[in-house]
Amino acid sequence: MDFAAGASAADLDHAGLEEQLTSRGRELLRQLYQDHLDLRATRELRLVTVADAAGVAHRIVEADHQRTLATVFGEVRVARLAYRAHGQANLHPADAALNLPAEKHSHGLRRLAATEAARGAFDEARAALTRGTGASTGKRQVEALTVRAAVDFAAFYATHRQPAPAEQGELLVLQVDGKGIVMRPEALRPATAKAAGQASPKLSGRLSKGEKRYRKRIAEVGAVHDATPVIRTVADILPATDAERAAATDGPRATGKWLTASVAQDAATVIAEVFDEAKRRDPDKARTWIALVDGANHQIERITAEADDRAVSVHILIDFVHVMEYLWKAAWCFHSEGDPAAQAWVHAKARDILAGKARTVAATIRRAASTRELSATARKGADAAARYLTNKAPYLDYPAALAGGWPIATGVIEGACRHLVADRLDITGARWGLPGAEAVLQLRAVRSNGDFDDYWIFHQQQELQRVHATRYADDAIPQAA
Repeated sequence: MDFAAGASAADLDHAGLEEQLTSRGRELLRQLYQDHLDLRATRELRLVTVADAAGVAHRIVEADHQRTLATVFGEVRVARLAYRAHGQANLHPADAALNLPAEKHSHGLRRLAATEAARGAFDEARAALTRGTGASTGKRQVEALTVRAAVDFAAFYATHRQPAPAEQGELLVLQVDGKGIVMRPEALRPATAKAAGQASPKLSGRLSKGEKRYRKRIAEVGAVHDATPVIRTVADILPATDAERAAATDGPRATGKWLTASVAQDAATVIAEVFDEAKRRDPDKARTWIALVDGANHQIERITAEADDRAVSVHILIDFVHVMEYLWKAAWCFHSEGDPAAQAWVHAKARDILAGKARTVAATIRRAASTRELSATARKGADAAARYLTNKAPYLDYPAALAGGWPIATGVIEGACRHLVADRLDITGARWGLPGAEAVLQLRAVRSNGDFDDYWIFHQQQELQRVHATRYADDAIPQAA
């Protein structure tokens, strides 16, 4: 009040006044926080019995044991009783009452670090913490706080979070994909690290194509969502006339999207988590389950294995856009670059595939390449497309998909890969350690799922159990009578 009424404040413009009041207001709040902690210390009652997890009684009690706590308002001191026993670590029941963290930084600072680090680079998160709290926090401290903030991701989704119910007729759609992240050498998977060590540098000032391949680790991304079936025809997907285009029906819309991602776990683990989420949504396995993939054999094998293990019927369908990419590779074997006829050729073949004629299209492509007597090099794209269509034919049942109202494209998972991975972990110059990359992926997934507030409540409850309750007999924090 003295400052606001004084001459020094009167000489400031509005920006300077805001800056001064922010700093002074923060100090006022810090002092209020400190006063409250001091009051609690004076009122702390001595407990009759305090025993640690091993059952050892701590009978020696000393007052005014202090520790520092860095809060969003600044540093404060926490004074409390210490219960001691020879050869044992001290116990501080008051720490449990406050749910103090194991490290110096408060849960409020941890939450702020997690929010900012999930949004942008660690340096930017550090700057945001400084702006918001006035405290100087190191980049490594921000990363450590972020890692600590994400430790309960798996437990939250396995035991706590429940998805919203869906109608019985809603489709249950599962999608998985992978996206590479540039890692520090020590964070690469063993096989990649070995290959990187064997690759000899070709240029002194720049990484060449082969070397770049050995700097990445795949982040596995999974998605589950609901969708109301929308029956469609080939003309809805690839209209041939203006009339068909005007009458085309949009595909099923994804609702209730849930995302997960991991760069530490392998694809099998992430796919198992996707199935766990699907089971939470449909425990009786009464809905229609659809798995959309890009055609990777490992994905298909793991989805099939999970479905068999869980005795659930899953319709595996390859993303139609991915199929189109193979058709375009084949098209350039028969048309010059930029030839409008290539587009018509792809359009016609794609309509045939949608109509269930994938093997026929494959045979037609092979025959055309042979009839034109293309060299092995010239027909490479055609052979790749024909081979793909033949091998993946069991997963190209688009007639059943369109008749059932299923989605046939992996837009949800592709968007998830961009949002969870590319937009944050693939920023220019980023080189990731494994713990930091995993934490950021998980926190971005929690935020994308709209679960962050619920997750944070769960995380603080877990911290109370992990940091405090486990130190006492029977995991019971002693309370004053």
